[in-house]
Amino acid sequence: MANTDNVRIIPLGGLGEIGKNITAIEYKNEIIVIDCGVSFPDEEMYGVDLVIPDIAYLLENSERVKGFFITHGHEDHIGSLPYILKQLNVPVFGTKLALAIVKNKLVEHGIANDCELYSVEPGEVVKLQNISVEFIRNTHSIADSCSIAIHTPVGIVLHTGDFKVDYTPIDGKLMDLERISTLGKKGVLLLMADSTNVERSGYTMSERSIGETFNRIFSKADGRVIVATFASNIHRMQQIVNSSVKYGRKVTFVGRSMEDISKMAIELGYLHIPEGYLISADEISRYTNNQITIITTGSQGEPVASLARIAFSTHRKVKVEPKDLFIISASPIPGNEKLISKVINELFKKGADVIYEDIEEVHVSGHAYREELKLIHTLVHPKFFMPVHGEYRHLKKHAELAMNIGMNKDDIFTLETGQVLELSDKSAAISGRVRCGSVYVDGIGVGDVGNIVLRDRKNLAQDGMLTIVATIEKETYSIIAGPDIITRGFVYAKESEELINEAKEIARKELENCLENQIIEWYLLKANMKKALEKYLYEKTKRRPSIIPIIMEI
Repeated sequence: MANTDNVRIIPLGGLGEIGKNITAIEYKNEIIVIDCGVSFPDEEMYGVDLVIPDIAYLLENSERVKGFFITHGHEDHIGSLPYILKQLNVPVFGTKLALAIVKNKLVEHGIANDCELYSVEPGEVVKLQNISVEFIRNTHSIADSCSIAIHTPVGIVLHTGDFKVDYTPIDGKLMDLERISTLGKKGVLLLMADSTNVERSGYTMSERSIGETFNRIFSKADGRVIVATFASNIHRMQQIVNSSVKYGRKVTFVGRSMEDISKMAIELGYLHIPEGYLISADEISRYTNNQITIITTGSQGEPVASLARIAFSTHRKVKVEPKDLFIISASPIPGNEKLISKVINELFKKGADVIYEDIEEVHVSGHAYREELKLIHTLVHPKFFMPVHGEYRHLKKHAELAMNIGMNKDDIFTLETGQVLELSDKSAAISGRVRCGSVYVDGIGVGDVGNIVLRDRKNLAQDGMLTIVATIEKETYSIIAGPDIITRGFVYAKESEELINEAKEIARKELENCLENQIIEWYLLKANMKKALEKYLYEKTKRRPSIIPIIMEI
Protein backbone atom coordinates (compact mmCIF):
# COMPACT_ATOMS: atom_id res chain seq x y z
CA MET A 1 0.00 0.00 0.00
CA ALA A 2 1.39 3.40 -1.02
CA ASN A 3 2.20 5.91 1.72
CA THR A 4 -0.37 8.69 1.23
CA ASP A 5 2.00 11.19 2.89
CA ASN A 6 4.40 10.76 -0.04
CA VAL A 7 4.27 12.33 -3.51
CA ARG A 8 3.93 9.81 -6.33
CA ILE A 9 5.17 10.56 -9.86
CA ILE A 10 3.52 8.29 -12.45
CA PRO A 11 4.57 8.73 -16.10
CA LEU A 12 1.83 7.24 -18.31
CA GLY A 13 3.66 8.10 -21.55
CA GLY A 14 6.61 10.04 -22.95
CA LEU A 15 9.45 7.97 -21.49
CA GLY A 16 11.44 5.78 -23.85
CA GLU A 17 9.57 7.32 -26.78
CA ILE A 18 9.12 10.60 -28.63
CA GLY A 19 5.60 11.88 -28.05
CA LYS A 20 2.58 10.77 -26.01
CA ASN A 21 3.70 12.90 -23.04
CA ILE A 22 1.50 12.52 -19.96
CA THR A 23 2.50 12.37 -16.29
CA ALA A 24 0.30 11.98 -13.21
CA ILE A 25 1.47 13.55 -9.94
CA GLU A 26 -0.35 12.34 -6.85
CA TYR A 27 -0.53 13.52 -3.26
CA LYS A 28 -3.16 12.30 -0.76
CA ASN A 29 -6.60 12.67 -2.37
CA GLU A 30 -5.42 14.74 -5.37
CA ILE A 31 -4.00 13.79 -8.75
CA ILE A 32 -2.92 16.38 -11.30
CA VAL A 33 -1.91 15.42 -14.83
CA ILE A 34 0.77 17.28 -16.77
CA ASP A 35 0.08 17.24 -20.54
CA CYS A 36 -1.90 14.75 -22.60
CA GLY A 37 -0.16 14.18 -25.92
CA VAL A 38 -0.26 11.86 -28.91
CA SER A 39 2.47 10.07 -30.78
CA PHE A 40 2.39 9.18 -34.44
CA PRO A 41 2.37 5.63 -35.80
CA ASP A 42 5.54 3.95 -36.98
CA GLU A 43 5.72 1.95 -40.20
CA GLU A 44 4.66 -1.25 -38.40
CA MET A 45 1.30 0.27 -37.37
CA TYR A 46 -0.60 -0.32 -40.60
CA GLY A 47 -3.61 1.97 -40.97
CA VAL A 48 -3.24 3.58 -37.54
CA ASP A 49 -3.69 7.38 -37.52
CA LEU A 50 -2.64 8.30 -33.97
CA VAL A 51 -1.41 6.67 -30.78
CA ILE A 52 -2.83 7.92 -27.48
CA PRO A 53 -1.96 6.88 -23.91
CA ASP A 54 -3.82 4.23 -21.95
CA ILE A 55 -5.34 6.14 -18.99
CA ALA A 56 -6.75 3.13 -17.14
CA TYR A 57 -5.04 4.27 -13.93
CA LEU A 58 -6.64 7.72 -14.14
CA LEU A 59 -10.06 6.23 -14.84
CA GLU A 60 -9.73 3.93 -11.83
CA ASN A 61 -8.99 7.02 -9.71
CA SER A 62 -11.19 9.48 -11.58
CA GLU A 63 -12.70 11.03 -8.43
CA ARG A 64 -9.20 12.17 -7.37
CA VAL A 65 -8.11 13.64 -10.74
CA LYS A 66 -8.33 17.45 -10.43
CA GLY A 67 -7.31 18.47 -13.93
CA PHE A 68 -4.89 18.48 -16.86
CA PHE A 69 -2.15 21.13 -16.69
CA ILE A 70 -0.75 21.89 -20.15
CA THR A 71 2.84 23.08 -20.67
CA HIS A 72 2.34 24.18 -24.31
CA GLY A 73 0.28 23.61 -27.45
CA HIS A 74 2.26 21.00 -29.40
CA GLU A 75 0.54 17.80 -30.52
CA ASP A 76 2.76 15.56 -28.43
CA HIS A 77 1.49 17.43 -25.34
CA ILE A 78 -2.19 18.16 -26.13
CA GLY A 79 -3.20 15.90 -29.03
CA SER A 80 -4.91 13.22 -26.93
CA LEU A 81 -7.20 15.61 -25.04
CA PRO A 82 -10.19 15.28 -27.44
CA TYR A 83 -10.13 11.51 -26.95
CA ILE A 84 -9.27 11.45 -23.24
CA LEU A 85 -11.77 14.15 -22.16
CA LYS A 86 -14.58 11.98 -23.56
CA GLN A 87 -13.59 9.38 -20.94
CA LEU A 88 -12.39 11.65 -18.13
CA ASN A 89 -14.01 15.07 -18.21
CA VAL A 90 -11.97 17.19 -15.80
CA PRO A 91 -10.81 20.83 -16.08
CA VAL A 92 -7.92 21.76 -18.39
CA PHE A 93 -5.55 24.56 -17.35
CA GLY A 94 -3.11 26.20 -19.75
CA THR A 95 -1.95 29.45 -21.31
CA LYS A 96 -4.09 31.35 -23.80
CA LEU A 97 -2.56 29.99 -27.01
CA ALA A 98 -2.39 26.37 -25.80
CA LEU A 99 -6.06 26.45 -24.82
CA ALA A 100 -7.07 28.11 -28.10
CA ILE A 101 -5.48 25.20 -29.99
CA VAL A 102 -7.11 22.71 -27.60
CA LYS A 103 -10.52 24.35 -28.03
CA ASN A 104 -10.18 24.14 -31.81
CA LYS A 105 -9.68 20.37 -31.48
CA LEU A 106 -12.61 20.00 -29.09
CA VAL A 107 -14.86 21.87 -31.54
CA GLU A 108 -13.85 19.41 -34.29
CA HIS A 109 -14.80 16.53 -31.99
CA GLY A 110 -18.08 18.18 -31.00
CA ILE A 111 -17.34 18.32 -27.27
CA ALA A 112 -16.20 21.93 -26.76
CA ASN A 113 -19.36 22.88 -24.85
CA ASP A 114 -18.94 19.98 -22.43
CA CYS A 115 -15.35 20.74 -21.38
CA GLU A 116 -13.96 23.20 -18.82
CA LEU A 117 -10.96 25.21 -20.05
CA TYR A 118 -9.25 27.64 -17.67
CA SER A 119 -6.75 30.13 -19.09
CA VAL A 120 -3.75 31.05 -16.91
CA GLU A 121 -0.94 33.55 -17.38
CA PRO A 122 2.72 32.62 -16.83
CA GLY A 123 3.42 33.40 -13.18
CA GLU A 124 -0.06 32.41 -12.01
CA VAL A 125 -0.68 29.67 -9.42
CA VAL A 126 -3.66 27.28 -9.43
CA LYS A 127 -4.41 26.32 -5.82
CA LEU A 128 -5.97 22.96 -4.96
CA GLN A 129 -6.59 21.50 -1.51
CA ASN A 130 -3.07 20.17 -0.87
CA ILE A 131 -1.23 21.05 -4.07
CA SER A 132 -0.49 24.35 -5.82
CA VAL A 133 0.46 24.39 -9.49
CA GLU A 134 2.61 27.29 -10.71
CA PHE A 135 3.10 28.17 -14.38
CA ILE A 136 6.57 29.58 -15.18
CA ARG A 137 7.35 31.14 -18.57
CA ASN A 138 9.96 29.38 -20.67
CA THR A 139 11.05 29.63 -24.31
CA HIS A 140 10.32 26.95 -26.89
CA SER A 141 9.33 26.70 -30.56
CA ILE A 142 5.77 27.78 -29.75
CA ALA A 143 4.56 30.88 -27.94
CA ASP A 144 3.17 30.75 -24.39
CA SER A 145 5.21 27.71 -23.37
CA CYS A 146 5.66 27.05 -19.64
CA SER A 147 7.49 25.02 -17.08
CA ILE A 148 5.35 23.85 -14.18
CA ALA A 149 6.22 23.83 -10.47
CA ILE A 150 4.06 21.63 -8.25
CA HIS A 151 4.16 22.81 -4.65
CA THR A 152 3.32 20.03 -2.17
CA PRO A 153 3.75 19.69 1.62
CA VAL A 154 6.54 17.19 0.89
CA GLY A 155 8.45 19.56 -1.41
CA ILE A 156 8.54 21.21 -4.85
CA VAL A 157 8.45 19.16 -8.05
CA LEU A 158 9.67 21.16 -11.06
CA HIS A 159 8.73 19.94 -14.54
CA THR A 160 10.59 21.95 -17.21
CA GLY A 161 8.21 21.04 -20.03
CA ASP A 162 9.83 21.41 -23.46
CA PHE A 163 12.26 24.31 -23.40
CA LYS A 164 15.37 26.00 -24.72
CA VAL A 165 17.14 29.02 -23.27
CA ASP A 166 16.61 31.72 -25.90
CA TYR A 167 17.96 35.13 -24.82
CA THR A 168 16.52 36.88 -27.90
CA PRO A 169 13.05 35.36 -28.43
CA ILE A 170 10.88 36.70 -31.23
CA ASP A 171 8.17 37.99 -28.88
CA GLY A 172 10.72 39.43 -26.43
CA LYS A 173 9.32 37.30 -23.58
CA LEU A 174 12.33 35.74 -21.87
CA MET A 175 12.37 32.48 -19.97
CA ASP A 176 11.82 33.23 -16.26
CA LEU A 177 15.21 31.95 -15.10
CA GLU A 178 14.95 34.24 -12.08
CA ARG A 179 11.90 32.36 -10.74
CA ILE A 180 13.53 29.00 -11.46
CA SER A 181 16.62 30.15 -9.56
CA THR A 182 14.45 31.33 -6.64
CA LEU A 183 12.78 27.92 -6.46
CA GLY A 184 16.23 26.31 -6.55
CA LYS A 185 17.34 28.40 -3.57
CA LYS A 186 14.13 27.53 -1.74
CA GLY A 187 14.81 23.85 -2.40
CA VAL A 188 13.47 21.63 -5.18
CA LEU A 189 12.70 18.04 -4.21
CA LEU A 190 12.54 16.66 -7.77
CA LEU A 191 13.54 18.05 -11.17
CA MET A 192 11.94 16.51 -14.26
CA ALA A 193 13.74 17.91 -17.31
CA ASP A 194 13.46 17.71 -21.11
CA SER A 195 16.04 15.25 -22.53
CA THR A 196 15.40 15.53 -26.29
CA ASN A 197 18.68 17.23 -27.28
CA VAL A 198 20.95 15.99 -24.49
CA GLU A 199 23.24 14.42 -27.11
CA ARG A 200 23.97 17.82 -28.71
CA SER A 201 26.81 19.83 -27.24
CA GLY A 202 26.80 23.60 -26.80
CA TYR A 203 23.74 25.85 -27.02
CA THR A 204 20.75 26.02 -29.36
CA MET A 205 20.72 28.91 -31.80
CA SER A 206 18.18 31.64 -31.12
CA GLU A 207 14.99 31.52 -33.17
CA ARG A 208 15.85 35.10 -34.21
CA SER A 209 18.90 33.85 -36.17
CA ILE A 210 16.56 32.21 -38.67
CA GLY A 211 15.25 35.65 -39.66
CA GLU A 212 18.65 36.61 -41.07
CA THR A 213 18.73 33.43 -43.16
CA PHE A 214 15.23 34.09 -44.49
CA ASN A 215 16.15 37.66 -45.43
CA ARG A 216 19.17 36.45 -47.39
CA ILE A 217 17.16 33.75 -49.20
CA PHE A 218 14.18 36.03 -49.97
CA SER A 219 16.46 38.75 -51.35
CA LYS A 220 17.67 36.38 -54.11
CA ALA A 221 14.37 34.63 -54.93
CA ASP A 222 12.98 35.31 -58.43
CA GLY A 223 9.73 33.32 -58.19
CA ARG A 224 7.35 32.31 -55.44
CA VAL A 225 8.75 31.35 -52.04
CA ILE A 226 6.93 28.39 -50.48
CA VAL A 227 7.89 27.63 -46.88
CA ALA A 228 6.85 24.43 -45.10
CA THR A 229 6.97 24.49 -41.31
CA PHE A 230 5.01 23.30 -38.29
CA ALA A 231 1.64 25.04 -38.03
CA SER A 232 2.21 25.62 -34.32
CA ASN A 233 5.52 27.46 -34.83
CA ILE A 234 4.07 30.96 -34.78
CA HIS A 235 7.47 32.60 -34.17
CA ARG A 236 8.74 30.96 -37.38
CA MET A 237 5.64 32.17 -39.23
CA GLN A 238 6.29 35.70 -37.96
CA GLN A 239 9.82 35.68 -39.34
CA ILE A 240 8.62 34.41 -42.71
CA VAL A 241 6.03 37.21 -42.72
CA ASN A 242 8.70 39.80 -41.77
CA SER A 243 10.96 38.75 -44.67
CA SER A 244 7.99 38.72 -47.05
CA VAL A 245 6.97 42.24 -46.08
CA LYS A 246 10.57 43.45 -46.37
CA TYR A 247 10.75 42.21 -49.98
CA GLY A 248 7.22 43.20 -51.01
CA ARG A 249 5.58 39.78 -50.99
CA LYS A 250 1.97 38.94 -50.15
CA VAL A 251 1.52 36.07 -47.71
CA THR A 252 -0.97 33.22 -47.89
CA PHE A 253 -1.44 30.20 -45.65
CA VAL A 254 -2.16 26.79 -47.18
CA GLY A 255 -3.20 23.65 -45.30
CA ARG A 256 -6.08 23.31 -42.86
CA SER A 257 -4.07 23.37 -39.63
CA MET A 258 -1.89 26.22 -40.94
CA GLU A 259 -4.97 28.26 -41.88
CA ASP A 260 -6.69 27.56 -38.54
CA ILE A 261 -3.72 28.31 -36.29
CA SER A 262 -2.57 31.41 -38.23
CA LYS A 263 -6.10 32.83 -38.00
CA MET A 264 -6.19 32.07 -34.27
CA ALA A 265 -2.71 33.57 -33.73
CA ILE A 266 -3.68 36.79 -35.53
CA GLU A 267 -6.90 37.11 -33.50
CA LEU A 268 -5.06 36.53 -30.19
CA GLY A 269 -2.25 38.95 -31.08
CA TYR A 270 0.58 36.41 -31.41
CA LEU A 271 1.06 36.88 -35.18
CA HIS A 272 1.32 40.34 -36.74
CA ILE A 273 0.79 40.87 -40.47
CA PRO A 274 0.58 44.46 -41.81
CA GLU A 275 -2.68 45.36 -43.49
CA GLY A 276 -2.81 44.46 -47.17
CA TYR A 277 -0.18 41.72 -47.00
CA LEU A 278 -2.41 38.75 -46.12
CA ILE A 279 -4.24 37.16 -49.05
CA SER A 280 -6.18 33.93 -49.59
CA ALA A 281 -4.97 31.08 -51.79
CA ASP A 282 -7.62 32.04 -54.36
CA GLU A 283 -6.00 35.47 -54.79
CA ILE A 284 -2.51 34.18 -55.68
CA SER A 285 -3.15 34.46 -59.44
CA ARG A 286 -3.71 38.23 -59.14
CA TYR A 287 -0.03 38.81 -58.42
CA THR A 288 3.25 37.99 -60.15
CA ASN A 289 5.19 35.04 -58.75
CA ASN A 290 7.89 37.25 -57.21
CA GLN A 291 5.18 38.93 -55.11
CA ILE A 292 4.00 35.73 -53.41
CA THR A 293 4.99 33.80 -50.27
CA ILE A 294 3.09 30.63 -49.39
CA ILE A 295 3.37 29.21 -45.85
CA THR A 296 2.24 25.60 -45.81
CA THR A 297 1.98 22.42 -43.78
CA GLY A 298 3.80 19.18 -44.60
CA SER A 299 7.34 19.80 -43.35
CA GLN A 300 7.51 16.11 -42.35
CA GLY A 301 6.58 14.87 -45.82
CA GLU A 302 3.15 13.62 -44.70
CA PRO A 303 1.41 12.27 -47.83
CA VAL A 304 -1.90 14.05 -47.11
CA ALA A 305 -0.37 17.41 -46.13
CA SER A 306 -0.22 20.34 -48.54
CA LEU A 307 3.50 20.22 -49.36
CA ALA A 308 3.35 16.62 -50.59
CA ARG A 309 0.16 17.31 -52.55
CA ILE A 310 1.83 20.32 -54.20
CA ALA A 311 4.92 18.22 -55.02
CA PHE A 312 2.89 15.36 -56.54
CA SER A 313 0.47 17.69 -58.40
CA THR A 314 -2.65 16.72 -56.44
CA HIS A 315 -3.22 20.07 -54.70
CA ARG A 316 -6.32 21.87 -55.99
CA LYS A 317 -4.98 25.43 -55.74
CA VAL A 318 -1.17 25.36 -55.87
CA LYS A 319 0.92 23.81 -58.65
CA VAL A 320 4.72 23.82 -58.94
CA GLU A 321 5.86 26.59 -61.30
CA PRO A 322 9.22 27.55 -62.82
CA LYS A 323 11.53 29.44 -60.42
CA ASP A 324 9.55 28.30 -57.35
CA LEU A 325 11.75 28.17 -54.26
CA PHE A 326 10.70 25.73 -51.55
CA ILE A 327 12.10 26.00 -48.01
CA ILE A 328 11.67 23.06 -45.62
CA SER A 329 11.92 24.90 -42.30
CA ALA A 330 11.92 21.90 -39.93
CA SER A 331 14.00 18.87 -38.98
CA PRO A 332 12.62 15.44 -39.82
CA ILE A 333 11.11 13.72 -36.80
CA PRO A 334 12.87 10.33 -36.43
CA GLY A 335 11.19 7.93 -38.86
CA ASN A 336 10.03 10.63 -41.30
CA GLU A 337 13.31 10.96 -43.20
CA LYS A 338 12.15 8.84 -46.17
CA LEU A 339 8.85 10.71 -46.48
CA ILE A 340 10.46 14.15 -46.66
CA SER A 341 13.21 12.86 -48.97
CA LYS A 342 10.55 11.65 -51.46
CA VAL A 343 8.89 15.07 -51.44
CA ILE A 344 12.21 16.93 -51.92
CA ASN A 345 13.16 14.65 -54.82
CA GLU A 346 9.79 15.19 -56.49
CA LEU A 347 10.07 18.97 -56.16
CA PHE A 348 13.50 18.89 -57.82
CA LYS A 349 12.07 16.70 -60.61
CA LYS A 350 9.34 19.29 -61.20
CA GLY A 351 12.03 21.96 -61.71
CA ALA A 352 11.74 23.77 -58.39
CA ASP A 353 14.65 24.69 -56.14
CA VAL A 354 14.59 23.35 -52.58
CA ILE A 355 16.41 24.57 -49.49
CA TYR A 356 16.42 22.35 -46.39
CA GLU A 357 18.37 22.02 -43.18
CA ASP A 358 21.39 20.25 -44.71
CA ILE A 359 21.93 23.21 -47.07
CA GLU A 360 21.05 26.31 -45.02
CA GLU A 361 20.25 27.19 -41.39
CA VAL A 362 16.49 27.28 -41.99
CA HIS A 363 15.54 25.55 -38.74
CA VAL A 364 16.61 25.74 -35.11
CA SER A 365 15.54 23.32 -32.42
CA GLY A 366 13.12 24.21 -29.66
CA HIS A 367 14.83 21.86 -27.21
CA ALA A 368 17.79 22.66 -24.94
CA TYR A 369 21.29 21.44 -25.78
CA ARG A 370 23.73 20.17 -23.15
CA GLU A 371 24.98 23.53 -21.87
CA GLU A 372 21.43 24.82 -21.38
CA LEU A 373 20.51 21.64 -19.50
CA LYS A 374 23.55 22.15 -17.27
CA LEU A 375 22.35 25.71 -16.57
CA ILE A 376 18.94 24.48 -15.42
CA HIS A 377 20.50 21.77 -13.23
CA THR A 378 22.82 24.35 -11.69
CA LEU A 379 20.02 26.84 -10.99
CA VAL A 380 17.63 24.25 -9.59
CA HIS A 381 20.13 22.05 -7.76
CA PRO A 382 17.44 19.44 -7.02
CA LYS A 383 17.56 16.77 -4.32
CA PHE A 384 16.41 14.15 -6.84
CA PHE A 385 16.34 14.09 -10.64
CA MET A 386 14.22 12.26 -13.19
CA PRO A 387 14.98 12.74 -16.92
CA VAL A 388 11.84 12.93 -19.11
CA HIS A 389 10.81 13.50 -22.73
CA GLY A 390 12.94 11.26 -24.88
CA GLU A 391 13.89 7.80 -26.02
CA TYR A 392 15.73 5.62 -23.54
CA ARG A 393 19.15 6.69 -24.83
CA HIS A 394 18.23 10.34 -24.21
CA LEU A 395 17.11 9.60 -20.65
CA LYS A 396 20.31 7.63 -20.02
CA LYS A 397 22.53 10.41 -21.39
CA HIS A 398 20.69 13.01 -19.33
CA ALA A 399 21.22 10.92 -16.19
CA GLU A 400 24.95 10.79 -17.04
CA LEU A 401 25.02 14.57 -17.55
CA ALA A 402 23.52 15.06 -14.08
CA MET A 403 26.19 12.80 -12.57
CA ASN A 404 28.95 14.64 -14.44
CA ILE A 405 27.92 17.93 -12.82
CA GLY A 406 27.91 16.45 -9.33
CA MET A 407 24.66 14.61 -8.63
CA ASN A 408 24.79 11.36 -6.69
CA LYS A 409 23.93 8.36 -8.87
CA ASP A 410 21.48 7.10 -6.21
CA ASP A 411 19.49 10.35 -6.45
CA ILE A 412 18.82 9.97 -10.19
CA PHE A 413 15.88 7.88 -11.41
CA THR A 414 15.58 6.77 -15.02
CA LEU A 415 12.05 5.40 -15.17
CA GLU A 416 10.03 3.45 -17.69
CA THR A 417 6.47 4.41 -18.54
CA GLY A 418 4.14 3.08 -15.86
CA GLN A 419 6.71 2.91 -13.07
CA VAL A 420 5.93 4.87 -9.89
CA LEU A 421 8.50 7.13 -8.24
CA GLU A 422 7.58 7.72 -4.60
CA LEU A 423 9.06 10.72 -2.80
CA SER A 424 9.23 11.78 0.82
CA ASP A 425 11.05 14.92 1.92
CA LYS A 426 14.18 12.83 2.54
CA SER A 427 14.04 9.79 0.24
CA ALA A 428 12.93 8.56 -3.16
CA ALA A 429 12.36 5.07 -4.55
CA ILE A 430 10.61 3.27 -7.39
CA SER A 431 7.69 1.71 -5.56
CA GLY A 432 5.71 -0.18 -8.16
CA ARG A 433 4.01 -0.02 -11.53
CA VAL A 434 0.59 0.90 -12.85
CA ARG A 435 -1.15 -0.16 -16.04
CA CYS A 436 -0.13 1.94 -19.02
CA GLY A 437 0.47 1.53 -22.72
CA SER A 438 -0.84 2.68 -26.09
CA VAL A 439 -4.32 2.94 -27.55
CA TYR A 440 -4.57 3.12 -31.34
CA VAL A 441 -6.84 5.58 -33.15
CA ASP A 442 -7.88 4.37 -36.60
CA GLY A 443 -10.40 6.59 -38.36
CA ILE A 444 -13.23 7.14 -35.86
CA GLY A 445 -12.33 3.98 -33.95
CA VAL A 446 -10.48 4.44 -30.66
CA GLY A 447 -9.00 1.29 -29.12
CA ASP A 448 -10.71 -1.14 -31.49
CA VAL A 449 -7.42 -1.82 -33.25
CA GLY A 450 -5.08 -3.87 -31.07
CA ASN A 451 -1.88 -5.85 -31.50
CA ILE A 452 -3.68 -8.82 -33.09
CA VAL A 453 -5.29 -6.59 -35.73
CA LEU A 454 -1.93 -4.93 -36.43
CA ARG A 455 -0.29 -8.34 -36.74
CA ASP A 456 -2.95 -9.39 -39.25
CA ARG A 457 -2.51 -6.15 -41.21
CA LYS A 458 1.23 -6.71 -41.29
CA ASN A 459 0.78 -10.27 -42.56
CA LEU A 460 -1.70 -9.10 -45.19
CA ALA A 461 0.73 -6.40 -46.34
CA GLN A 462 3.64 -8.81 -46.52
CA ASP A 463 2.11 -12.06 -47.84
CA GLY A 464 -1.42 -11.26 -48.96
CA MET A 465 -4.64 -13.17 -48.46
CA LEU A 466 -6.18 -16.36 -49.79
CA THR A 467 -9.90 -17.11 -49.34
CA ILE A 468 -11.22 -20.62 -49.96
CA VAL A 469 -14.97 -21.18 -50.33
CA ALA A 470 -16.83 -24.52 -50.29
CA THR A 471 -20.52 -25.47 -50.13
CA ILE A 472 -21.72 -28.57 -48.25
CA GLU A 473 -25.08 -30.32 -48.56
CA LYS A 474 -26.59 -30.34 -45.06
CA GLU A 475 -28.20 -33.78 -44.94
CA THR A 476 -25.58 -35.92 -46.73
CA TYR A 477 -22.57 -33.84 -45.70
CA SER A 478 -21.18 -33.99 -49.22
CA ILE A 479 -19.42 -31.25 -51.19
CA ILE A 480 -21.77 -29.82 -53.81
CA ALA A 481 -19.73 -26.76 -54.90
CA GLY A 482 -16.06 -25.74 -54.72
CA PRO A 483 -13.68 -25.44 -53.19
CA ASP A 484 -13.00 -22.16 -55.01
CA ILE A 485 -10.05 -19.90 -54.25
CA ILE A 486 -9.81 -16.10 -54.36
CA THR A 487 -6.45 -14.39 -53.69
CA ARG A 488 -5.49 -10.79 -52.99
CA GLY A 489 -1.86 -9.68 -52.72
CA PHE A 490 -0.56 -13.28 -52.83
CA VAL A 491 -0.32 -14.48 -56.43
CA TYR A 492 -2.06 -13.51 -59.64
CA ALA A 493 -4.41 -16.44 -60.30
CA LYS A 494 -3.95 -16.62 -64.09
CA GLU A 495 -0.16 -16.69 -63.83
CA SER A 496 -0.23 -19.28 -61.04
CA GLU A 497 -3.04 -21.50 -62.29
CA GLU A 498 -1.19 -24.72 -61.48
CA LEU A 499 -0.51 -23.63 -57.88
CA ILE A 500 -4.13 -22.56 -57.35
CA ASN A 501 -5.55 -25.77 -58.86
CA GLU A 502 -3.29 -27.89 -56.66
CA ALA A 503 -4.35 -25.84 -53.61
CA LYS A 504 -8.02 -26.43 -54.51
CA GLU A 505 -7.38 -30.18 -54.77
CA ILE A 506 -5.62 -30.31 -51.40
CA ALA A 507 -8.48 -28.39 -49.78
CA ARG A 508 -11.08 -30.70 -51.41
CA LYS A 509 -9.31 -33.87 -50.26
CA GLU A 510 -8.94 -32.54 -46.72
CA LEU A 511 -12.63 -31.59 -46.61
CA GLU A 512 -13.76 -34.98 -47.97
CA ASN A 513 -11.52 -36.78 -45.50
CA CYS A 514 -13.04 -34.87 -42.59
CA LEU A 515 -16.61 -35.52 -43.73
CA GLU A 516 -15.94 -39.23 -44.26
CA ASN A 517 -14.60 -39.43 -40.68
CA GLN A 518 -17.72 -37.68 -39.32
CA ILE A 519 -15.83 -34.49 -38.51
CA ILE A 520 -18.67 -32.04 -39.09
CA GLU A 521 -17.92 -29.19 -36.68
CA TRP A 522 -17.29 -26.14 -38.81
CA TYR A 523 -14.37 -24.85 -36.78
CA LEU A 524 -12.58 -28.22 -37.22
CA LEU A 525 -13.32 -28.35 -40.95
CA LYS A 526 -11.92 -24.83 -41.38
CA ALA A 527 -8.87 -25.46 -39.17
CA ASN A 528 -7.92 -28.66 -41.01
CA MET A 529 -8.29 -27.05 -44.45
CA LYS A 530 -6.27 -24.04 -43.32
CA LYS A 531 -3.48 -26.19 -41.86
CA ALA A 532 -3.18 -28.32 -45.00
CA LEU A 533 -3.08 -25.27 -47.26
CA GLU A 534 -0.56 -23.40 -45.09
CA LYS A 535 1.86 -26.33 -45.30
CA TYR A 536 1.50 -26.71 -49.08
CA LEU A 537 1.74 -22.98 -49.88
CA TYR A 538 4.81 -22.47 -47.69
CA GLU A 539 6.58 -25.45 -49.34
CA LYS A 540 5.83 -24.04 -52.80
CA THR A 541 6.25 -20.29 -52.26
CA LYS A 542 8.01 -19.79 -48.88
CA ARG A 543 5.19 -17.37 -48.08
CA ARG A 544 2.45 -17.45 -45.43
CA PRO A 545 -0.65 -15.68 -46.76
CA SER A 546 -3.60 -15.14 -44.43
CA ILE A 547 -5.93 -18.06 -45.24
CA ILE A 548 -9.65 -17.51 -44.69
CA PRO A 549 -11.81 -20.67 -45.16
CA ILE A 550 -15.54 -20.07 -45.77
CA ILE A 551 -17.94 -23.03 -45.59
CA MET A 552 -21.58 -22.63 -46.61
CA GLU A 553 -24.27 -25.16 -45.76
CA ILE A 554 -27.44 -25.66 -47.82
